Amino acid sequence: MKMQLSWPPHLFGALVVITSLLTCPVCAEGKLPEAYVSLWRDADLNRRIDQAIEKHRKGDMTLELVNRDGQPIPNAQVEVRQIGHEFLFGCNAFVLGQLDTPEQNRLYEGRFLKLFNSATVPFYWHATEPTPNELRYQEQGSRHLWRRPPPDRFLGFAEKHQLTLKGHPLLYHGYNPGWLPVDREEVRRLYQKRFKEIAGRYADKIKIWDGVNESLECQTNFALYTPDRSYVGWAFDEQSRVFPKDCMLLINEITDFNFKPAQRNAFLSQTRKLLSAGKRIQGVGLQCHFFRREALDEYVSSAKSNPTQLLELYDEFGNLGLPLYITEITIPSAGEGGEALQAEVVRDLYRLWFSVPAMAGITWWNLGDGTAIKGENEAKGGIVDNELSPKPAYEVLDRLINAEWKTQQSIQSNDQGRARFRGFYGRYQLKIMLKGKAKEIDLNHVRSGPGTLRLVL
Repeated sequence: MKMQLSWPPHLFGALVVITSLLTCPVCAEGKLPEAYVSLWRDADLNRRIDQAIEKHRKGDMTLELVNRDGQPIPNAQVEVRQIGHEFLFGCNAFVLGQLDTPEQNRLYEGRFLKLFNSATVPFYWHATEPTPNELRYQEQGSRHLWRRPPPDRFLGFAEKHQLTLKGHPLLYHGYNPGWLPVDREEVRRLYQKRFKEIAGRYADKIKIWDGVNESLECQTNFALYTPDRSYVGWAFDEQSRVFPKDCMLLINEITDFNFKPAQRNAFLSQTRKLLSAGKRIQGVGLQCHFFRREALDEYVSSAKSNPTQLLELYDEFGNLGLPLYITEITIPSAGEGGEALQAEVVRDLYRLWFSVPAMAGITWWNLGDGTAIKGENEAKGGIVDNELSPKPAYEVLDRLINAEWKTQQSIQSNDQGRARFRGFYGRYQLKIMLKGKAKEIDLNHVRSGPGTLRLVL
């Protein structure tokens, strides 16, 4: 796997903080602290999570089987098989087509597609326009930049495999091109140009966007910075002018805001104010990065890892009336017992997040070890290793996404021709057996859809 890495132009503030954390002696052996186990393995908590998943991720469906004369068809056997999720299980695809050999690239795609139905596409400005008017959108003529494929590359990949794409990010104080001027009004004008270009080229193909990224961590040397972050509302106004209503604009923030109570959560407060001011924010993104093993050890040993408090905060965010997304995840596997520890934490967090009523998607960040930015690869935060072999965390997600959270069952129509099932929301293939003949039908079972489907056979 390619290891061609370079320092990013902007180092996350959170990375500086977490490197100073001390290692938990218990976690150093790959074992979870007793306090963590007591909270996360609590029977009442897990019953609450299971019940919420059952309530919010599944729905009842009635099939009405009739013949061409409208008469019910009794005793028909129906095989119900779910083939896709409505919920977005995603990952960034920043190294798509960038590994050393065609075989590695095919294997990467296979590992990706087995788990994920959504891909995050890099739109960092330093890579989409490295020099003034050098637009790196299309494949032809675009120079190679590691972890920054031209966005056009993702369109065919998504269409072929029915993936939902998310563009990341439209405005971010980091990863801006070095040629960007310092004059605030000129920078505003250039951002307006950027928004218009991206919307004109991709708004009909990519429907989810991180409109503003990590504004509460904005550096004071960013041209648009002011203490009140007024540029955030300005950005959403400008994006709203060029992105159609069917494009979702998200506000996205760093890991810490998962753990601050609602009454002193600056991200929640900021989002409320922006919505009250009429800004077009259509979704809320929260990251979950632990860029060092020491940071993960500190997390599982601290009060931050209280699942009940996490659920309470997500409920408060849910009261905004917007979908929530966990947009970026790094859980390290480095160190003694690291892979087992990673798998345990991954299972706990994904189950909790999947149970949150307002949650609409969860996105892992770097699929494979060695594919993060320099300074983060030491964490071994991939769920596959350098050879693209699955780690225990990958197997955990495979069991959750493709087994526990997918519906397969056999049902039979009654005397009125009705056959009922309860299943996870998503895409289905039905195989209906009648008098020795089989008919296959595709079905979308979505939360907002009808609970009854009439099938004429």
